[in-house]
Amino acid sequence: MEKKINIVFFGTPDIGLKSLEYLYNSDKFNVLAVVTQPDKPSGRGQKLTPSPIKVFALEHDISVFQPKSIRKEPEIINELKKLKPDFFVTFAFGQILSQEVLDIPKYETINLHVSLLPKYRGANPIQRAIMNGDTETGICTMITELELDSGDICMCEQIKITPNMNCEELFEICATHSPELLEKTLVGIAEGKLNPQKQCENGICYADKLKKEECKIDWGKSAKELHNLVRGVYKCPGAYFEHKGKIIKVLETEVLSDNSDKNYGEFANISKLGVDVQTGKGILRLKRVKPEGKCEMSAKDWANGALKL
Repeated sequence: MEKKINIVFFGTPDIGLKSLEYLYNSDKFNVLAVVTQPDKPSGRGQKLTPSPIKVFALEHDISVFQPKSIRKEPEIINELKKLKPDFFVTFAFGQILSQEVLDIPKYETINLHVSLLPKYRGANPIQRAIMNGDTETGICTMITELELDSGDICMCEQIKITPNMNCEELFEICATHSPELLEKTLVGIAEGKLNPQKQCENGICYADKLKKEECKIDWGKSAKELHNLVRGVYKCPGAYFEHKGKIIKVLETEVLSDNSDKNYGEFANISKLGVDVQTGKGILRLKRVKPEGKCEMSAKDWANGALKL
């Protein structure tokens, strides 16, 4: 390919950073600008903090647009039109695009979605896949349409989910595998060698945005279900239970097939391996926790100060 492909990159969190960096450093693309969410308050001081995508753009003299709602900001839309991009690339941008925006690029707006569509359309596909105990997921490039994650599929890559993998680890794997899939998709469409295919109507399901109440541990569920919950919402926002009026976040667990003579929700044993809790089916061993107001620690260390069996 002789002529570089001109793109505008839409993204906000860390998961898109490797893709932006890859495209920027490639001799096949020109990154004309990035579009990212406005700076948000962060930390104890609630200081306005830029997104990782914005930080990278500023460090590399790339123009930055930060609409509150891009559909309602004609000035930014007009600036994007002036750039005459070949593609828009969206990866966890966090806003819905209007048809006017989608029509700007010469070719298409390409979205990278972290599931094997049509499964897990929506906001939290990585977390939902782990929470549901799936053993594989993937990444897809797709043509962006107005309906949520419903566009034609360009390319897909399968990714295995191992039994103890948490969402942070899966995020990293997806982020690492995404850049080359984006490259192949953009080049393939620009050269007329890639023909996107309509999504199958069977197997459509949605990965709704996580709610805090979903992360509260229900000890009446099985140990396996709770292990999947802990992995799926690891640190964001984190599975938790309450003990003596304090919230205890659970960061790492292990499923034991045995049962104790305790009722579900009762602590069955403390050892150097962790704290065992009876569930509705099987025992869940807590290995690492974060008590409210304290740092992460082993469950055993927490139990030594908080429990008396």
